[in-house]
Amino acid sequence: MDIVLLILGFLLMFVGILGSFLPVLPGPPVSWLGLLLLHLTTAVPDDWWFLGITAVIALIIFALDYVIPAMGTKKFGGTRAGMIGTTIGLIIGLLAPIPGGIIIGPFLGAFIGELTNKADNKTALKAAFGSFLGFLTGAFMKFVVSIIFMGLFIGKAWDYKAELFPYFAQ
Repeated sequence: MDIVLLILGFLLMFVGILGSFLPVLPGPPVSWLGLLLLHLTTAVPDDWWFLGITAVIALIIFALDYVIPAMGTKKFGGTRAGMIGTTIGLIIGLLAPIPGGIIIGPFLGAFIGELTNKADNKTALKAAFGSFLGFLTGAFMKFVVSIIFMGLFIGKAWDYKAELFPYFAQ
């Protein structure tokens, strides 16, 4: 059973890293679930302080992911239409087979969203930049936390490798 939990936890780590860029997956909370599964094995002792601190970090990053893009959009004069456009542009950018679609999509989406909100080109471009900057900041922050969680996962698994893989401990 420990091996199943270890593999599922490792898969959740990768899904969490992907969730750093995909708007439908909350990256750090999914990565944290991977840490939880690792600690649910019989090989790794329960460390509730570790799990509690990492859970708080994951929840703070999850909340900031909604605040930072809005702040970036507002700071540069954007509206809700720009934020919605950013999300739609990201989804299209991910699905489109264009190199750099994940970067171009959110920017163009925010720009088009602002234009549909009756903004002039200069205002729409400025707001699109703010929305895009907010998206990149949030994605980078989630990516860093998810990578750190992956490192913690691998470190803990390595520390208890003899208990997790008793057949190979000879």
